[in-house]
Amino acid sequence: MTSPTRSAENAARRAKNSSALRTLARIGYAASGVLHLIIGWLAIQLALGSSGGSADESGALRQLADAPGGAFLLWTIVVGLAALGLWHLVQALVGVPGTDTAKQTGSRIKAAAKAVLYGVLAFTAARIATGGGGGGGGDTQEDLTAQILGLPGGQLIVGAIGLTIVGVGVFHVYKGWTKKFREDLVTTGAGAVSQAVVRLGQVGYIAKGVALGVLGVLFVYAAATSDADKAGGLDDALKTIRDQPFGVVLLVITGLGIAAYGLYSFARARYAKL
Repeated sequence: MTSPTRSAENAARRAKNSSALRTLARIGYAASGVLHLIIGWLAIQLALGSSGGSADESGALRQLADAPGGAFLLWTIVVGLAALGLWHLVQALVGVPGTDTAKQTGSRIKAAAKAVLYGVLAFTAARIATGGGGGGGGDTQEDLTAQILGLPGGQLIVGAIGLTIVGVGVFHVYKGWTKKFREDLVTTGAGAVSQAVVRLGQVGYIAKGVALGVLGVLFVYAAATSDADKAGGLDDALKTIRDQPFGVVLLVITGLGIAAYGLYSFARARYAKL
């Protein structure tokens, strides 16, 4: 008799070999590209003093909801992001191809984290598509942070979350600077990526890493002061960049970089190793 664990693994392996899931996962990368393009545009508007909406994933989704054909676009994004989350979940269960055995545990943990991330984004997009999720991303983040701070050891938990986000940001910068992201792409043969795609990836990963690093610092500061209002979402991190010396210029550059990451995501939709 087949155990539940073995059945789950078999189902995961079948999903991994599904051409339909691969196609939908590629749509998910394209959906991520759309969101990053909008976030980049919102960041530039924020730098120039225009209030076009919250410069984060929720704000980008609301921009889409208000656009002509917004409902169709949102549900396409829901399906794509959900499929991408499922794809990473499958990798977490059965292993990441092309990864050394010694590195499989770390790769599986990273795949599981990505599965959660894309699942949350898909859920958020579905809520907005059905008329829910009206609150600002930053406010929601601050409420959640306040609840965690109220737990025993809450400051340590929030601080650990902040340091983790900083680490992810640093890794993004490293990945962009060293072009390590090319390992995620088909880079040989007639269909290899162009140099333009590599440049977009470099700029995009570095800009996104800087934004994530600032976001992580906000969490650490919230933990150190036990003040949830010091935390926030990506929009708050971008505002922090804007409020620094030469912040307007820095935020415009960051916004352009995030948009570059969006364009790179479109290329990834085609060239990703799946």
